Amino acid sequence: MYRFRDGLLEVFLAHPGGPFFKSKDAGHWTIPKGEVEGKETLLETALREFKEEVGIDPAGDFIELGWIQQKGGKIVHGWGFEGEWKDGHDVQSVTFPMEWPPGSGRVQRFPEVDRVGFFDLVSAQCKIKPAQKPFIDRLVTWLNLRHS
Repeated sequence: MYRFRDGLLEVFLAHPGGPFFKSKDAGHWTIPKGEVEGKETLLETALREFKEEVGIDPAGDFIELGWIQQKGGKIVHGWGFEGEWKDGHDVQSVTFPMEWPPGSGRVQRFPEVDRVGFFDLVSAQCKIKPAQKPFIDRLVTWLNLRHS
C-alpha cells in the first residue's frame, strides 16, 4: 500500500510479530504476504493475507510489481495499491502458535504482525528486508511512468 502525504510518496510496511523480532527494526520490516491456499490466484492470496495480517481490506487499482526471491529461497509476489491507514489504528493480525520460551513446553500465540506504518522512501529502504527493496523501486518506477 502507498499514499502521498504533502506531495511525497510513502509506503506501508509491516513489522513481524513474535519474540524473535521484538527488538529488531532495520532490515526486518516487510510487505504483508503469505502462502497460496487452494486454488487462489496470486493476487487473491495477496488480498487475503493483507486483510489477515493488517486487518483492513485492500481495495483499488492493483499494480503488479513482479516477484523477488528472499534469502531463504521463498518466492514473494508483490502488488501495490493506493490506500490509507489511520495513524494510531490498532493492527488486527491473525496469530500463530509457538513454543515460548524455547524448551519450556509452553505454547503461546503471537500476532503475525505487531505494528505497521507508512514510511518515506529513504526510511522504507532502510526498514524493509533487503530482498524486498525491488518492490519499492518498481512502485516508484511505475508511478513515475504514470505521471510522465
